[in-house]
Amino acid sequence: MELPLLVGIALVLALLMKTFLLQAFSIPSDSMRNTLLKGDRVLVDKLTPWFGSQPERGEVVVFHDPGAWLKNEPTPRTNGVQKALSFIGLMPSAEEKDLIKRVVGVGGDTVECKGEGPLRVNGKALDEPYVFPGNTACSTDEGGQFKVTVPAGHLWVMGDHRQASGDSRYHQHEPGAGMVPVDDVVGRAVAVAWPLDRLDSLPVPDTFDHPGLDK
Repeated sequence: MELPLLVGIALVLALLMKTFLLQAFSIPSDSMRNTLLKGDRVLVDKLTPWFGSQPERGEVVVFHDPGAWLKNEPTPRTNGVQKALSFIGLMPSAEEKDLIKRVVGVGGDTVECKGEGPLRVNGKALDEPYVFPGNTACSTDEGGQFKVTVPAGHLWVMGDHRQASGDSRYHQHEPGAGMVPVDDVVGRAVAVAWPLDRLDSLPVPDTFDHPGLDK
């Protein structure tokens, strides 16, 4: 009698944790290298937004697809056990089409890429040590050159692997103009939890502490 009860309590606690506290997320691509590698598991803080906190510049966030960004990406096939474990939060969901990127602009910010960079926010050049080695801060292809003002309640997001990230830059001509509604944010990625040799926190880089970034 006790064992089923204990298992039931554990499952309920896991489900509550997934819903309100932390959720595992599997990195699906190389768009955030070397900060995050394909196959890494990160823990996403879902609690803070419940208290009215808004995403800030420099945070790595998980968000729901804001407008068919993943329309050409296949959904992995999963079995019943994987689906059950995903439902209660004991493993990342393979069916939810979510994305993970770094916030570089919040409501009211002007974000600009010209030439190979640097990336500028409100006219201030960013020093971005997290950008993938060998990449330029800005891409010179179509979409990689831009100057946008982020509407209130939205975010401009970019991957750390700038030349391998289908982020806000490449959805400017679609509904939403590449902006991510804050309401679509699942939470902030706070730590790499797996594999164990990559266990680490995901702090906001010092570059976003520049006092001149705020208008």
